[in-house]
Amino acid sequence: MRQESLKFLETLVNTPSPSGHEARGQRVWMDYVQSYTDDIQSDAYGNVVAWLNKGCGGSRLMLAAHADEIGMVVNYIDDNGFIYVRRLGGVDAAITKAQRVHLHSANGLVKGVVGNVAPHLTKQEGERKVPKIEDLFIDIGASSRKDAEKLVRIGDPITLADQFDLLRGDLAVGRAFDNRIGTFAVAETLRLLAPQIKKLKVEVCGVSNIMEEVGLLGARQIAYALKPDVALVVDVTHATDYPTVSKIQHGDIRLGCGPALTHGGCNHIEVVRRLEKVAASSKIKLQHEAMSATSGTDTDVIFWTRGGIPSALISLPNRYMHSPVEMVNLLDLEQISELMVAFALSLKNNEQFKVRI
Repeated sequence: MRQESLKFLETLVNTPSPSGHEARGQRVWMDYVQSYTDDIQSDAYGNVVAWLNKGCGGSRLMLAAHADEIGMVVNYIDDNGFIYVRRLGGVDAAITKAQRVHLHSANGLVKGVVGNVAPHLTKQEGERKVPKIEDLFIDIGASSRKDAEKLVRIGDPITLADQFDLLRGDLAVGRAFDNRIGTFAVAETLRLLAPQIKKLKVEVCGVSNIMEEVGLLGARQIAYALKPDVALVVDVTHATDYPTVSKIQHGDIRLGCGPALTHGGCNHIEVVRRLEKVAASSKIKLQHEAMSATSGTDTDVIFWTRGGIPSALISLPNRYMHSPVEMVNLLDLEQISELMVAFALSLKNNEQFKVRI
């Protein structure tokens, strides 16, 4: 990966963007893509759209990924100054204990730790229970509620303090690859398409949308507003190439073996076929997943908007999802952008995708 792109990815991942509080991360994204696009706009709730080949008169392709990460929010402060929380998205309470956290207040960052009672002070190991979110408490070093309220207030968002790091070779770890890798891939697609704009027959909308982790909310807003003719959604998927994960239940998805395409449900069969065709032409190796009722991504709401938008999900294999040590392969990530570039360049003016009957 080129150094400028890697630095952008690192900055994007390290910038806190909990659901409903994505503005800082959206600014990083906008600053990066502005030199590769015709126009950038944000809406009332902070969804961002970057246009390429705007007003060309052809079909409209939307490339979308969600900008938010899971987190917590201050819910209650007790008399001794300890802070209790609510979830923002799918936080795992069991692995959140004994973590360092950042509380994002109106006056700036406040450091804290999630308390963890030493084993010496608990009952026998066999009697210890898996914690619930309401069992977690955060210690910011305050001596009382009044002391704590000088620093934070109810409703302040909280993120884990873990940062982006390169592990070995093309492997990277971080707390928020879900789904900063998606918005990164969309940005890189715009960058790669910009020099080839004369070959582009369609209008491209690169979208960094909000609040996926709490109900696929931003995607509903922006898909309705843009009304694209076709949409590609980028998110992470579960890599299953590590101990204790059942491939029989969850499929065989591996780091370093390319992006994954999802088949069925919200994924339009003709859009998926086109992705497979351009991947073969570009020598991009793909992995494949099956779904039943839902994909668990923004694709689920984009595809039924305004009577149906032909859509497909492209996923990056990710080990240890919704944890501080999510792990991805950067070569897989680069190939997602290459795949979307090839798809965009394959589209004809006013091309429509319809199921063959």
